Amino acid sequence: MSRAGSAIDTSDLTKVYGKHLTAVDRLNLSVRRGEVYGFLGPNGAGKTTTLRMLLGLVRATSGTARVLGEAPGDPESLARVGAMVEEPAFYPYLSGRDNLRVIARYVGRPEDGIDPALDAVGLLQRGGDRFKAYSQGMRQRLGVAAALLKDPELLILDEPTNGLDPAGMADMRTLIRTLGSGDRTVLLSSHLLGEVQQVCDRVGVISNGALIAEGRVDELRGPGSILVRAEPLAAARARVERLLGAGHVEVLDGTLRLDSDPADASRINRELVLAGISVSEVRQVERTLEDVFLELTGQEGADHAR
Repeated sequence: MSRAGSAIDTSDLTKVYGKHLTAVDRLNLSVRRGEVYGFLGPNGAGKTTTLRMLLGLVRATSGTARVLGEAPGDPESLARVGAMVEEPAFYPYLSGRDNLRVIARYVGRPEDGIDPALDAVGLLQRGGDRFKAYSQGMRQRLGVAAALLKDPELLILDEPTNGLDPAGMADMRTLIRTLGSGDRTVLLSSHLLGEVQQVCDRVGVISNGALIAEGRVDELRGPGSILVRAEPLAAARARVERLLGAGHVEVLDGTLRLDSDPADASRINRELVLAGISVSEVRQVERTLEDVFLELTGQEGADHAR
């Protein structure tokens, strides 16, 4: 059984294709009930393969997983899971509402849940339009609506903001946050680090199939640093290094970046001024989730985080 309070648990979950391609490598993942969990990783890191194993669509090579207390693909747990993995596919000549009607009949759900699902994703007024006329963003939202038909305990979403304009992305973030409130759990796979930072309670970072970091967003970001803009820069650096140690001071773009508690800012400013150094700026710099991601994975930019 899953650990108490966990919606998803994996233990050394591994998927190897052929003899040498390890897509997922001894993954130990724990998603708590009632949280929005962000799942991040570069292209080819193993995120989608992991989601497919959790849904029973792909068989693991070794290791175990429990989803809502059951093995992946177990009918009892699948009845309580809603998922959108990769780009959703629908009948192009049916309306959005009729597509959901087909899905509702297939999963044995009453049709009176269709309009609430459409309304939740902002498609109620377009539910009668044919799917082929939908924009990419509308197709993504219909995919989320389909995942909501079962009123699931666990919602698994793979890149739900693909194709959305900025306003649509903001609406989707609000929706995900709402869907993750109460007892429902949301597992969100996304390459948009800012989105995950705004929406998720905890984050797992996967690289080369292995989980390399996991924790609350604020834990992963850490305490941040202090930026100091002062002249002469060399004298300011020497003074601060005497206070903090050389390993805590870095010169970046003509400023000093100090690895120090933000509460030290006023003390550092006072010491520099007393030393006759002109200080024009002292402020806290918060690390973003993107900063952490790039440090952990060595990627050149956030667009690689898929």
